[in-house]
Amino acid sequence: MTTTAPHFASRLHSPGPGSADVLTLSGVRRNYLTRGINPLTGRRGRGPGFEAVRGIDLSLGRGELFALLGTNGAGKTSTVELVQGLASPSAGSVRVFGHDPVAERAAVRHRTGVVLQNSGFPPSLTVAEMANAWHDTLSHPLPAAAMVDAVGLAHRADVEIAKLSGGERRRLDIALALMGDPDLLILDEPTTGLDPESRRTVWSLIRERVAHGTSVLLTTHYLPEAEDLADRIAIMHAGVIVTQGTLPEIVAGTPSRITFARPASLALSDLSLPGARVEASGLVTVTTTTLQDTLRRVLDWAGDTPLARLEARSASLEQVFLSIADTSAEEL
Repeated sequence: MTTTAPHFASRLHSPGPGSADVLTLSGVRRNYLTRGINPLTGRRGRGPGFEAVRGIDLSLGRGELFALLGTNGAGKTSTVELVQGLASPSAGSVRVFGHDPVAERAAVRHRTGVVLQNSGFPPSLTVAEMANAWHDTLSHPLPAAAMVDAVGLAHRADVEIAKLSGGERRRLDIALALMGDPDLLILDEPTTGLDPESRRTVWSLIRERVAHGTSVLLTTHYLPEAEDLADRIAIMHAGVIVTQGTLPEIVAGTPSRITFARPASLALSDLSLPGARVEASGLVTVTTTTLQDTLRRVLDWAGDTPLARLEARSASLEQVFLSIADTSAEEL
């Protein structure tokens, strides 16, 4: 897919008064009240409800890409809705460019681009008609045709939206979000349904935006996307942020692994690996916090004997994520 990248101008505004960050969440909670018999009063009405977000803090700086990850039901979507100004927090504060995104929506909305998980395009409009209609609603739009071309849809400009594939509709979503030349870009699962080539094109556009100073809040279930793009990462589970920081900071306390098929000619009892844990069930699995030293010892032990299926893997975001996913809410 050949595309022409649009020119993104650096037209960033200053943050609101007293705000050094583009986005700040402090002690944010979000409670969904239930309907029915209130167990506290015995009367019909709203009960105490379910707390989807349980006191989180995060910030997003100018020109930074922050990936918000989480298990299903972790509270990511509820958090993103608060940032968009679709609801107010039950407690705590949300500030976008120093403004309340609900009470001061007019100061925030025109500077924000959003890609939601599901779009609601009129199916009878063509790609070009949808892009031009959206262009006319924006304060400082980039050229509609250039944005359609940037996501590889120029050859589909005269095709009705109903006839686009799911991946093509996703790319149109992204073109419209970028068309407003936003200072803050909210991407909720932006590459769902995209083929690898289209995903790389979208990643390139996102990187270009960040390079020109746009701040990006990304949610994704595709962990390599977060590893590749994010300056900082947070992982939510059961309504709280369990860990956040740079990728090296997040994986720092997670052990690496070495695996290999056990050679019949060698005795595991002769393998000395101080500080490491060795398990021999099928494959031999060595868990260690000192990967290079442990791997050297394994190779010295093997000598000239080939170690079939040998793999050495550094600690990964996936390991951390799965470890958090296995933690119960009561343990947090």
